Amino acid sequence: MIVTPRFPPLMVGVAAEGQGDPFDLARDMAVRGCDSGTIVHNVQADRLRAAMVLAPEVTIEDAMAMLPLCAVGFQNALGALSPPEVAVHLDWDGGIRVNGAQCGRLRASAARAAADDVPDWLVIGLDLTLLQTGDNPGDTPDVTALYDEGCAEVDSVLLLESWARHCLVWINRWSEEGNAPLHAAWSGLLHSIGQPVAYAGRSGCLLGTDERFGMLLRDDAATHLVPLSTLLGEDK
Repeated sequence: MIVTPRFPPLMVGVAAEGQGDPFDLARDMAVRGCDSGTIVHNVQADRLRAAMVLAPEVTIEDAMAMLPLCAVGFQNALGALSPPEVAVHLDWDGGIRVNGAQCGRLRASAARAAADDVPDWLVIGLDLTLLQTGDNPGDTPDVTALYDEGCAEVDSVLLLESWARHCLVWINRWSEEGNAPLHAAWSGLLHSIGQPVAYAGRSGCLLGTDERFGMLLRDDAATHLVPLSTLLGEDK
């Protein structure tokens, strides 16, 4: 029996049929002018995918706070449903790590807009591996699935619903209090702080992030700022 997710007020669920990608469908719906708070979802036995459509009221650099916000929302959601020994950490570029291994990711796309303009829409996508289907998962120890990490009892539909609720809580808090509380929560979950990383042709030590969640990367010569907006996928 297919269970239909139940979302909080101001959020509306739309199921992606078959193998459809919720992220692509959400972007198409956003271009056509769907309501903010629309969540397109596709929950399968081995994979949970969802995408949230938002209508920013701030410039794209500030609106990109929704990427770490939805990542923290996911950590809060899984933390509420999983055993206490399960550790969830977040990569700066949207990666989700469960007990240290890659288990999924979040990504963002937005309508074309100049840096100082407000985009018409922003979509945040969630893609989580529930069950590994490869023949030899031991060949990739840095990649895992939720059910392999002590979370076999976590209901995927309840996890999706919880993610939506926690994101809404954080959106309301961010609207009232700004970036500071979110930055503190996200920084405490950020993976690879103080370790060497590479991104966008640069490599160095990840020092942390600035107040707008941009990566602070230190190499032998200087500290470089990589804005969070560099993570935006192709827009429409």
